[in-house]
Amino acid sequence: MAEHPAYPVGLRLTGRRVVVLGGGQVAQRRLPALIAAGADIRLVSPEATPSVEAMADTGEITWERRPYTEGDLAGAWYVLIATSDPEAAEAASAEAERHRVWCVRSDDADRATAWTPATGHSEGVTVAVLTTDARHRDPRHTAAIRDAVVEGLRDGTLVAPHRRTRTPGVALVGGGPGDPDLITVRGRRLLAEADVVIADRLGPRDLLAELPPHVEVIDAAKIPYGRFMAQEAINNALIEHAKQGKAVVRLKGGDPFVFGRGMEEAQALAKAGIACTVVPGISSSVSVPGAAGIPVTHRGVAHEFTVVSGHVAPDDERSLVDWPSLAKLTGTLVILMGVDKIGKIAEALVAHGKSPDTPVALVQEGTTAAQRRVDATLATVGEVAVAQEVRPPAVIVVGEVVAVGPHGTV
Repeated sequence: MAEHPAYPVGLRLTGRRVVVLGGGQVAQRRLPALIAAGADIRLVSPEATPSVEAMADTGEITWERRPYTEGDLAGAWYVLIATSDPEAAEAASAEAERHRVWCVRSDDADRATAWTPATGHSEGVTVAVLTTDARHRDPRHTAAIRDAVVEGLRDGTLVAPHRRTRTPGVALVGGGPGDPDLITVRGRRLLAEADVVIADRLGPRDLLAELPPHVEVIDAAKIPYGRFMAQEAINNALIEHAKQGKAVVRLKGGDPFVFGRGMEEAQALAKAGIACTVVPGISSSVSVPGAAGIPVTHRGVAHEFTVVSGHVAPDDERSLVDWPSLAKLTGTLVILMGVDKIGKIAEALVAHGKSPDTPVALVQEGTTAAQRRVDATLATVGEVAVAQEVRPPAVIVVGEVVAVGPHGTV
């Protein structure tokens, strides 16, 4: 007789007794979801992993530190058998059957009356995947399907046309350092929901090619600003499109609040009464050195790192950077937007006490297919940057961490 497929159902366990037998790795994986469901959880096990014990210590579960005994399932609505004791598993399974309590068995799925699906969550939706063919019940297969569906929902590639969601107002989205895979899941989803995208030159350009044809993409650098400053013009464009009821994404490189003028835009939107969502991005100050094999901190080498903007030279009266203090630090210095000023920056650091032999790395177009790394020292970096024709965008790393890893000797 052919086996019938399992009947999928969602259990509402809030305040209802759930018994878990065994406190090992299986229980450790399953307990958080049961806790999140609001279940009244009773754990019966002589031992438990440190993580499970912590759940008991915080009162999330009740732990009875002993083996299973007949009657432990009294009052239970659902049972998870995850014990390594086969006799206890059989006895508890038989008790569950007698009391008509749905029972999951980690040791023998075929003897269970319920199976735990591979589950995932995205924006209020729970995805649960069960294998219907007992001959090919492979948890890796169901998990892979689960992951594909959840990822599609999160990044917007799987959206029912008639249920397309829209986030009102403006989202300031950090696009990350350049590789389109390094944008956050939330940022990618908001892009998929957008009507208008106002993008920076340093934003992940490949993401724009994925947008549906109806999405209006505006290059922020080409917004006519006439008598307005460029930033004011961008602010006005965000406000104008949002007031038309459109879902607007302001796509920036890196993180909106790391030299991205994100707060200026957020303030302008708040003043105009427009809802603003900020989606942090992976900053190039950390990710680009990492992609080039440079840790910004390393045990025994650097215990701190400082990120500064190099768009204003040290001898410029507009500079807000305390270069003498930076020269005295023993940690890592990460300089953004400083390619054309690196010669003067290096001179200032050396003049204020930094060793001219301090290693320097320039990482151009980090995390993209065009990434390249150029190494120098404070004494030579000005000449090297010119000779090697290093161009923006590039992240400059100053410090002994440059010598750590594949290119270094530490």
